[in-house]
Amino acid sequence: MSVKYVPVQWNKNKWYYNFFMVAGVAGFLFLFLYVSPQLLSHEKSINPQVHNARAFGACAFLMLSIILCIGPLARLDKRFLPLLYNRRHFGVMTAFVALTHFGYILDWYFAFSKSSKYETLIFSNTSYGQIVGFPFEAFGLIALVSLLILATTSHDFWLKFLTAPVWKRIHYLIYVAYISVAAHISLGILQDQQNHAFTAIFLVAALTVISLHVIAFLHERKSGDPKAQSDTDGWVRVCEASEIPEARAKIAVLPNGDRVAVFRMDNKLSAISNACAHQNGPLGEGKILRCLVTCPWHGFQYDVRSGRSPAPFTEIIPTYKIAVRDNVVLVDPNANPPGTYVEPVEVPA
Repeated sequence: MSVKYVPVQWNKNKWYYNFFMVAGVAGFLFLFLYVSPQLLSHEKSINPQVHNARAFGACAFLMLSIILCIGPLARLDKRFLPLLYNRRHFGVMTAFVALTHFGYILDWYFAFSKSSKYETLIFSNTSYGQIVGFPFEAFGLIALVSLLILATTSHDFWLKFLTAPVWKRIHYLIYVAYISVAAHISLGILQDQQNHAFTAIFLVAALTVISLHVIAFLHERKSGDPKAQSDTDGWVRVCEASEIPEARAKIAVLPNGDRVAVFRMDNKLSAISNACAHQNGPLGEGKILRCLVTCPWHGFQYDVRSGRSPAPFTEIIPTYKIAVRDNVVLVDPNANPPGTYVEPVEVPA
């Protein structure tokens, strides 16, 4: 790791988050293994090793479903935002639970083969041309590898090293993992079980994930950030100056797709990129205090006049030239280099 790297320190909220997450996993496994041990069982008894594997597999699927529900819930209701801030911790724990499931399966079904158990896992079933008997293990491997990549790169070092846009694109693998898990379950245990309790749980969880994403998408289309309108000289109109409350911002989408946040401070306006340099958090949802806006996701701060974090931090974001004409706020859509100071523009009386 670089000696210049400055990590995000642990705080009380992170400890609470992780405590409840671990307690939830432990509670689910206890209920699955000891309170309702027949939830996924056949009518005849099964080996404890298999039952343990099913417990951890069901837990990983449920955790992955919750992770994918947090994002749309936070977009629909800001009260869910605290669950979003440390969602990476949830993802790392999910990867460990899935890896435990993989270990149980590998050590029971493939440990006694003549060749390597890893080779046997991949090549023991190659019936890819049929639905019944399809090698569903392949989807499980895709999901596990995706989760391990996400867990490995979840540390802020990789976020800093790869840059936020690249890091964000890599973490879209969460959808690959979920689709693969859904296929793994559909072609695997759902075709083999006699008790359909898990079938109901699986369908409810999957439909909930899909429904929340659709609802959040429609909600953003209806009430999302407005698109800035081009003016005659190439600048874009954001809003009326009176629409921006003191110490807050108005967010608008520029013609190139970037989002600008126009802040009002002491009756003066400044414009910066809406994307935090840490994890692309929405700076426009933060509040100004002494020229500094705090990202609502992880607490990174920036001077709205220069786009620079206060020392000793070194994060910088682009700024924009701004003007007010006839009480209309105008922004130059061509961003300044990150960290460029722009003199705030006073709002006319």
